[in-house]
Amino acid sequence: MSLAELGTSPWLILVVLVFCCVDAVFPIVPSDSFVTAATVMALASGASSGFIILLTAAAALGGFTGDCLAYYVGARVPVRRIPGLRSAKGQAAFHWVKRAFAHRGSTLLLTGRFIPVGRIVVNMTAGATSFPLSRFFPVAALAGVLWAGLATLMGMLAHHVLPDNTLLAVVVGVGLGIVFGLVIDWVLQRLPGRRPEQA
Repeated sequence: MSLAELGTSPWLILVVLVFCCVDAVFPIVPSDSFVTAATVMALASGASSGFIILLTAAAALGGFTGDCLAYYVGARVPVRRIPGLRSAKGQAAFHWVKRAFAHRGSTLLLTGRFIPVGRIVVNMTAGATSFPLSRFFPVAALAGVLWAGLATLMGMLAHHVLPDNTLLAVVVGVGLGIVFGLVIDWVLQRLPGRRPEQA
């Protein structure tokens, strides 16, 4: 299968769905970067608007499913046994998020989806603190849709600016997504009462 065929193949949609789901619990490569790259590849292959919508929906569904899985893991597994949260820094982040959930749980869920690795801590903490599922499901679903839409938009923008250089468009799109996530993280750390270091 050539790159052009893969860019418009239903397999790409399935791979995006599975990758976004797995990344929400076991991050290998940031899934938003993967969605952005997949969007650029699909557009470079002549994908229709309908295909891009399906790709975005698959990313949103995969992200939402993964967030629900992370919630379940957080509710069932003691946090101290979770890799990445065993360190002093990981524990500090967990306790900060735990306290913050009491006042702004929905906001944390929404913004946490846009921060690589941060989304795992937020969703597992939601499970560990028994954050109500009646609130978790709709907020996680909204976060998934907004996140997938933004990742796709980054890919569309990169392809529009660099239509004749797919590889460079992928790099630019992924770079935009990473910068956006870092900016959100930077802003959150500088808002009063939001810095994990203050926990």
